[in-house]
Amino acid sequence: MSKTLYIINGPNLNRLGTREPEVYGSATLTDIEAACRTQIQQAGFALEFRQTNAEGELVNWIQEVADQSCALVLNAAAYTHTSIALHDALKLVSQPVIELHLSNPAAREDFRRTNYVAPVATASICGFGAMGYQMAVTAALQLVKIKTT
Repeated sequence: MSKTLYIINGPNLNRLGTREPEVYGSATLTDIEAACRTQIQQAGFALEFRQTNAEGELVNWIQEVADQSCALVLNAAAYTHTSIALHDALKLVSQPVIELHLSNPAAREDFRRTNYVAPVATASICGFGAMGYQMAVTAALQLVKIKTT
């Protein structure tokens, strides 16, 4: 089994820290990656941390996860609400998949209530801001432990 955890981030997350800080907080994606990297290394795992604004690239990475990872933390951002392609790609992943959102989509605009990721994710974490990433990593690593014992 791979000991690499993937954290994949979708559109506009490269703008964290400046994009609507009242919704998404002031932490940058670089800040979040550094915290996750420390946490994962302390657990004895490797990290692949990626961000893209391109839906097709997300699909390619999810296919890679299916072949090369122990678990996935996915913040699909707006593609959560629009992408059947992501939904279909996630069906290929047998490893734990934690869906993550900085805000709580259910408490926002009506269009954010459509979710193509949740039905194929192991679990969802939302509304905790940047802290949600560490919560998701903890959950993913615990699920990996359970799966391998």
